[in-house]
Amino acid sequence: MGKVTGFLEYERIEEGYEPVPQRVKTWKEFVIGLNEEQAKVQGARCMDCGTPFCNSGCPVNNIIPDFNDLVYRSDWRNAITVLHSTNNFPEFTGRVCPAPCEAACTLNVNDDPVGIKSIEHAIIDRAWAEGWVTPQPPAHKTGKKVAVVGSGPAGLAAAQQLARVGHDVTVFEKNSRLGGLLRYGIPDFKMEKTHIDRRIAQMQAEGVVFRTGVLVGAMPADSKVTNDAKESISPEQLKAEFDAVLLTGGAEQSRDLPVPGRELSGVHFAMEFLPMQNKVVAGDKLKGQIRADGKHVIVIGGGDTGSDCVGTSNRHGAASVTQFELMPMPPEEENRPLTWPYWPYKLRTSSSHEEGCEREFAIATKEFIGSKGKLTALRTVRVEWVNGKMQEVPGSEKDYKCDLVLLAMGFVSPVASVLEAFGIERDARGNAKAPTEAAGAYKTNVDKVFAAGDMRRGQSLVVWAIREGRQAARAVDSFLMGSSSLPT
Repeated sequence: MGKVTGFLEYERIEEGYEPVPQRVKTWKEFVIGLNEEQAKVQGARCMDCGTPFCNSGCPVNNIIPDFNDLVYRSDWRNAITVLHSTNNFPEFTGRVCPAPCEAACTLNVNDDPVGIKSIEHAIIDRAWAEGWVTPQPPAHKTGKKVAVVGSGPAGLAAAQQLARVGHDVTVFEKNSRLGGLLRYGIPDFKMEKTHIDRRIAQMQAEGVVFRTGVLVGAMPADSKVTNDAKESISPEQLKAEFDAVLLTGGAEQSRDLPVPGRELSGVHFAMEFLPMQNKVVAGDKLKGQIRADGKHVIVIGGGDTGSDCVGTSNRHGAASVTQFELMPMPPEEENRPLTWPYWPYKLRTSSSHEEGCEREFAIATKEFIGSKGKLTALRTVRVEWVNGKMQEVPGSEKDYKCDLVLLAMGFVSPVASVLEAFGIERDARGNAKAPTEAAGAYKTNVDKVFAAGDMRRGQSLVVWAIREGRQAARAVDSFLMGSSSLPT
């Protein structure tokens, strides 16, 4: 597991970034990955710690000490084999995963953790460059047909696993391009879409069939969810044509902010704003694109989606960008003895914040103010938390000038109409109700219909979607064949 004394000899090496003035002029990725020698040094820092908490900290349970050691020993070919054994798409997670594995690293108790994410990034990029990532078509066909609804990370992971054990898999996607929220929710400067395209090509060579522009069920007429569908197919048709159906759509129902003035022009969901820019980068000609050029932008919501809105607004040439967060400002350093090996509560500053952004904490929006139907300002109040309850601070109201507000407060559930069309029971949060253990894992109350990813667990990480897609594939395979050789 790396070099025995490596953690004492070497410091953590961070991946580099292109300079801000250069990167905000383009939609290309700007992270400078580790070179071969740097990756070896990071691999050398991995301790022979006995109980590798990084494995359990990683939702897909990557075998992290093993691939760290292989990189340290320059055995890159076996490193990608180990990495692929648990993760279908390390080029996605190596770019956009927040790396809970690093929070769980034993070194993180009192030092900087091993750069696990950067090593993963280096392994998969090397594997693609060397031509080691090739199609793995099945040796035998089962004659069973599976429909996967949704082509995000959960759907793609499940489809690939099911195709590799011989099932005929068809993936249905309502939009014109594949990838789900990977395609339309993550800006290209964080992950270029060529990474999705080459995985799609690999999967097609493995026998997966993709049908784009097909909506399964129905979509409310007033929905703000990205939807390019040219045709629709009913749940009854799917259940009649396929031996199993797996629902893997994303949590696309955005959380709204119903305060006075919400109807004003200039107030939009983040998931109206971001997909439009991704489509333009892909070459689409759009009418009425929401843009931030020369505008005073306020992003409401302090998470990753809000950060993506910040980076996109800066690339548009916004006059100013401010991000609001309802909660108090977290500490800059976590209390490691209290939180390790769990995900720590601390202030996180993204590369988009570094490109230009004012951040306001413990602030709530009271009203959107406008003139002639157009947004001109936003009224706020400071808040504090007393005995777990939020209270407004008297006399703290303030108006902020703004031309564009982007609501990035998270997602409440998958699109309800899809689950309703299938007649699927939902939990208290509006997600498909399905267990993850025992014989009925990932199975809904509807015969032959399974659910995984955001559709089942709600808004979550790409790495969790991949995990659930892989596990759901095993559950579907067991349902169809009586047992499964797929990994858990």
